[in-house]
Amino acid sequence: MPGSDAALVVIDVQNDFCPGGALAVPDGDAVVPAINRLMPHFPRVVLTQDWHPRGHLSFAASHPGRQPFETVAVDYGPQVLWPDHCVQGTQGAAFHPDLATAAAALILRKGMNPKVDSYSAFFENDRRTATGLAGYLSGLGVRRLYFCGLATDFCVLYSALDARALGFACTLVEDACRGIDLDGSLGMAVQKMREHDIEFTAAAAVV
Repeated sequence: MPGSDAALVVIDVQNDFCPGGALAVPDGDAVVPAINRLMPHFPRVVLTQDWHPRGHLSFAASHPGRQPFETVAVDYGPQVLWPDHCVQGTQGAAFHPDLATAAAALILRKGMNPKVDSYSAFFENDRRTATGLAGYLSGLGVRRLYFCGLATDFCVLYSALDARALGFACTLVEDACRGIDLDGSLGMAVQKMREHDIEFTAAAAVV
């Protein structure tokens, strides 16, 4: 059972990342039952939500002649181009309808700057702009974070790595996550998390 200094951070369980969505993660909706089982066992639950304006820099459609999943150079470095997804106010940006959102103490929206993508729950991709989540958690005495959601090899990965760099103890709930696995990115993400002392567990071991 997680202690009083723990929080569950649920990353981007939104319609566009689930089957049928604009940027579907394979088997993405399978995380919902596991996450719903986890939530009641944590004193605090945070949900993150990709919340892009139309014409966002990360959309391939914003770069004439470019295709989704190509990489381009932008002011803050390499940027993967994505299909338009999680556009503010659309059904695709909404949480999966079966996700128990009422359990959330905080819903953090990210990726709202039209010129900067935001994978991590803690920093935008320019690596300078903070979301404020670290201060919120620290102010509540949270020291240990459990991560789940979508996708393991992008937003979950970046969030967990940033949390470790900020001094939080981190655990990935493996069966409550799913990955995109773009050119082997899932295996590389797992290796990188292990190298940064992020623990791995299963939902049944948490509850």
